[in-house]
Amino acid sequence: MESSLIEAGDLAADARLAAGKGAPLVILYSREDCNWCARLRREYLGPMARDPNAQALLRELHIDRDTPLIDFAGRRTSSADFARRLQVRLVPTVMFHGPDGEPLAEAIVGFRLADFYGAYLERAIEESRARLKARK
Repeated sequence: MESSLIEAGDLAADARLAAGKGAPLVILYSREDCNWCARLRREYLGPMARDPNAQALLRELHIDRDTPLIDFAGRRTSSADFARRLQVRLVPTVMFHGPDGEPLAEAIVGFRLADFYGAYLERAIEESRARLKARK
C-alpha cells in the first residue's frame, strides 16, 4: 500500500501552521520515478503523517512537476522552479523548515542506511523543534 503525503501547495501557510504547533515543516522532495521516495513514503513519512501525535507537519514536493506553488515568501512559483532555487538535485531529499522557510536541521539526502533512517528523521525533527522553541 502506497502511503501518500499531501502535495505542497502553499509553503508559507504550511510553515506558519507547523510553527504554531511548535513543529517543523518537513518536506520530502521527490520525483515520480523514484523508488526510494516511494519506500520512504511507505515506511516512514506516510505513517508519520497519519499519526495524530506527529511532531512535524509533512508535505511532498515533486521536483519533476510544474505544480503551482506558493513559496515561503508568499510568491507564486512552481514546484520544479522552487526545487531548483533550493538546488535540490538528488531524491529523496527531506528538509526541515521553519516559519520563514529557514532550515532547522541538516537535510537528509538519499536513503542511506535504511536501518537507521527512522533515527535520522527523529533526531532532525527533535533538533528542529528545539530550535523553534529556543526562538520563543
